[in-house]
Amino acid sequence: MRVRSAVVVRVTAAVLAAGCLTACAEGAPSAAPDPAAPASTASDRDAAGPRTSAASARTGKSGAPSDTGGQDSGGQASGDRASGGNDRPSAADGHACSPSVSLDRYSDALDKTTFQGTFVGNLSALARDTDGSIAALSDRSVLIGLDGRSHRPVRTTKINDERGAVLDAEGLAVEPGGTYLVSSETEPAVRRYDRSGALLGRLPVPDALRVEPAGRAQANQTFEGLALKPGGSTLTAAMEGQLSGDGKDTAGRPLLRFQTWQRQSGGSGSAPYRLSRQYAYPMDAGLGVSEIAALPDGRLLVLERGFTAGVGNTVRLYLADPRRASDVSGVAKLPGGKGVRAARKKLLADLGACPSLGAPNHQPQANPLLDNIEGMTITGTASGGRLRLLLVSDDNESPKQITRLYALTVRPGGH
Repeated sequence: MRVRSAVVVRVTAAVLAAGCLTACAEGAPSAAPDPAAPASTASDRDAAGPRTSAASARTGKSGAPSDTGGQDSGGQASGDRASGGNDRPSAADGHACSPSVSLDRYSDALDKTTFQGTFVGNLSALARDTDGSIAALSDRSVLIGLDGRSHRPVRTTKINDERGAVLDAEGLAVEPGGTYLVSSETEPAVRRYDRSGALLGRLPVPDALRVEPAGRAQANQTFEGLALKPGGSTLTAAMEGQLSGDGKDTAGRPLLRFQTWQRQSGGSGSAPYRLSRQYAYPMDAGLGVSEIAALPDGRLLVLERGFTAGVGNTVRLYLADPRRASDVSGVAKLPGGKGVRAARKKLLADLGACPSLGAPNHQPQANPLLDNIEGMTITGTASGGRLRLLLVSDDNESPKQITRLYALTVRPGGH
């Protein structure tokens, strides 16, 4: 992602202490987290601002400087304690980032590697595949299959547009039948591909969401996130940035547009989806939406990400509820009238507050664990309604950045 602007704010440089899982993977003893140490609550962060990371500028393709190096960390979160909304994480819940999120482990095993002559990097999206593997999308127009357990590459598939050109591929979803849905932020577009990478079709896109001058979107600020609701009925694409002319909500947060499609009953054509609702999402100032993941009940996990030169990355995980949001497909300029409701969101964690686990970096970071995180997928469930989440950072093929996988356990709560 290219840096478009820099927003510098006060940085709280408190990074939680934790044992080094990287050292454990190499046979060195680990220092366990202090179970008595209090974790910050959501209300604490709302009052005082997120800890250990800086609000930052949206990032673009050339990439912001970030971490390099590091080894695979092998620790697993233990315990499946189901708890109420006010319970605080303990050592039994893994390495606490917040009351709702724990970091299980990270891995740098994919960094600067190749598989069958293909560079394994530039990863902008993840999706759980129908065969149990993880589909990873390179923004250099390559699908890379990762083993579902080891996350090692097992296959690569090249994809192209209608003219045979490479895509600026950013979002990925897998249909129940195994077909791939890939968003490109150049036009923007959402295309369907079969398992061999053959192009099947292209979904309709509202004119206003196209890049200026055809529409009102900014270049490199369109369909960054893509998510298919379990079962395959509803597809959602998240704009990374605002349309020109759209404004802010009453809290001063820029309003983005999320576009949805509904799969047509019995649809079997090249693009069996019709345009459906569009709703507004309130984004944190200075950040951009980098990925979304769909929950069965219609809610979304939303990853907001940014970068400030000399400070590092900001990455925040939100739970968004669009179910009672207004359809803004006919609203020319947001926020619209008094009756227009945006999606609601709740902060689950500022990932800058996660323990660093001894992660290395070669560039300034408030938390050296962080990098340019762009991909996210739900890989499974745990007891108590918790979700297993896998994230990946985009190294932009830069020696100063890293391809890093993050395994998290998330308790979204509610219904």
